[in-house]
Amino acid sequence: MAFDFILMLTSNDRTIPDARARLEEALEGGVRHIGFKDVGLPFDDLKGLAQAIRAAGGRSYLEVVSLDAESELASARAAVALDVDCLLGGTRAAEVTEVIRQHPLRYYPFPGRIVGHPSVLEGPAESIAESARRLCDLEYVHGLDLLAYRFDGDVPGLMAQVCGAVEKPVIMAGSIDGEARVQAVAEAGAAGFTVGTAALDGVFPAETEGFAAQVRSILEITTRARRFSHAPRRIALVAHDNRKAHLRAWVLRHARALSGQRLICTGGTGRMVAEAAPGLTVQRLQRGALGGDQQLGALIATGELDAVVFFADPGSGYVGDADLQALTRLAIYHDTPLALSPSAADALLAGLIP
Repeated sequence: MAFDFILMLTSNDRTIPDARARLEEALEGGVRHIGFKDVGLPFDDLKGLAQAIRAAGGRSYLEVVSLDAESELASARAAVALDVDCLLGGTRAAEVTEVIRQHPLRYYPFPGRIVGHPSVLEGPAESIAESARRLCDLEYVHGLDLLAYRFDGDVPGLMAQVCGAVEKPVIMAGSIDGEARVQAVAEAGAAGFTVGTAALDGVFPAETEGFAAQVRSILEITTRARRFSHAPRRIALVAHDNRKAHLRAWVLRHARALSGQRLICTGGTGRMVAEAAPGLTVQRLQRGALGGDQQLGALIATGELDAVVFFADPGSGYVGDADLQALTRLAIYHDTPLALSPSAADALLAGLIP
């Protein structure tokens, strides 16, 4: 996630009764990440909601707010049955991972001690950060859902401490109702944040009335706040053989901006980038011919990449054209920015790392 806004069609920790109608307004507003809770609507209605989000090209999130073990595991099974992209919340990660491990959804449980409904985060910041570390050690935990603004204490300090304690992405939740809080979330290093009730209540400043205007306002606030975000971006870099020199030059030109980001490269490209700019963080996959392009495709499909830079050679009958077509299709389907030339990559990077 490159500091994303997740709209929750929820109020007081329940999916709103008119969620399906509100979804159309939300899509008109331009939001791409949309979620709901596991309570508030019958299962069939939630299934229709999840399908509508996916059909519109969005990414779907189900947040668990059940407190007892039986209900939480039932919610995890519902997430699998609903085929959502991400499961947020819950406090029994070890048990939930047994339910979801065969499904491609990404799982972000709550760190810390959660009590009550609406949920409240309790405990000293140090114990919450330690809980975050333990959760992120679990194989099928892909990030965390921190109820930051449901914590009675130093919220900015807590957010920074949790983000600093783990390498996996942290999503902030709970009563984020203004630009100051969105900016604080970005400054803490979060990968994203959720807003529900505040958008439905119309508390954000907007040029016009209505839910779509609220969504547009929050998206504008998110863009401004992204300038303060230091959460690492996950950027794939790959080039055809005849374009590797172009990519090398591009990397050296943008080495300062790429410093601190997580670069994922196919084998030969990764070696070239690591040798050209030793200070960058480079993860090498297989060579393209041995499946590296397919590995990149899998990362796009599971939402693990924020952008792809693929310097393609338009003048050759390259054997990997089918792989490029496959990556392009996946990038479009999963709304992942894709740049195929230096100028396009310049524009992409300027938007990704303001």
